[in-house]
Amino acid sequence: MPAPRPVPLPTANAKLPAPSAGSTAGSTPHRSPARALHRLGLLAGGLLASALGAATPPAYDFFVCANINRNYVVGSKIVTTNGVYQRDPAGTWRHLGANDTGITAVAFDPRDRKITYTSALNGLWRSLDGGRHWRICNSWDMTEARDVAVDPLAPDHVYLALPDGIAVSTDRAETLVRRENGLPARGKYTQVLQVDRTRAGRVLAGCEAGVFLTEDAAQNWRCVLPTQETVYDLQQSPHDPRLWLAMTHSSGACRSTDGGLTWEKIAAVPSTHPLYNVTFDVTTAQRLALGSWALGVLTSEDGGRTWTDRNAGLPAAHHVWRVGVDPEGRLYASVAGETLFVSADFGRTWKPDALAGSQVNKFLLLPRAAP
Repeated sequence: MPAPRPVPLPTANAKLPAPSAGSTAGSTPHRSPARALHRLGLLAGGLLASALGAATPPAYDFFVCANINRNYVVGSKIVTTNGVYQRDPAGTWRHLGANDTGITAVAFDPRDRKITYTSALNGLWRSLDGGRHWRICNSWDMTEARDVAVDPLAPDHVYLALPDGIAVSTDRAETLVRRENGLPARGKYTQVLQVDRTRAGRVLAGCEAGVFLTEDAAQNWRCVLPTQETVYDLQQSPHDPRLWLAMTHSSGACRSTDGGLTWEKIAAVPSTHPLYNVTFDVTTAQRLALGSWALGVLTSEDGGRTWTDRNAGLPAAHHVWRVGVDPEGRLYASVAGETLFVSADFGRTWKPDALAGSQVNKFLLLPRAAP
């Protein structure tokens, strides 16, 4: 709806309206106070309706970490732009920061978005100026990082997922130390880290041996969901912070309704194939989607009780690497070797979007900081 037009005030040279019938020049037609108040109320109501109907910016920003490697081999003259992209309000994917083929995840300091962290093959990178300059923060024995997370309630605390455990910084990545007390000697490969947004120092880690929980900023960990193989994804509901979902290699999908303390298997989700990730729809509490190499895209619109195959319209092999939902409720699927696909009707129909030849390693829906 267009914004209301300002009402011009009469100037010194403006012509006054002609007198109405029954009045004489130089006199003012009689209007009752009640009628004048009614007209004023209608005008105010119209202005308020216009303001409320005007488009409001979404409360979230939407990012991906993508490697764009179609037809690229080492030594090739093909130039590709990899790393972090943000989707702007016009629907364009805008590249941010370094062109790095090894970026696996991105995180931001909630106090200042210019402070950016990326996990990558080299380890942990940090920028203090919005991506213009970068510094590597880890030592030689903390490489091939899988994920990075910042505690929104203690933003100096940065958590790094590694192939052989977990590293933590309490000073914005000036220093990194391993904090693995309680993780198993074997099976502590860590794929994903998620910080509980309701309590500082409370973090869940998806490892090779299951889901591990710390409630003291990684001083101690304990297993809350044992698995035989890797936990690929953990997500906390944007609608209910007690609801968590876990996607695994061979144990199917699991749900916790008590903040990750106890878990149950979601019977309606197949456990015959690896499940790579899961996403919530921030616009609709009951909507969920998951991505899988063998199963493609499955969606639920009843909170996970039933699931529907939504691969019609995707390339035949539908090898889906990751799925994500943007702030307007559009569903995205990263199809291996193809492109990023988007659906405006939660998977019923698909169309190619952008980033041809990409592999999305991470979708990130981040609450926008209050102005």
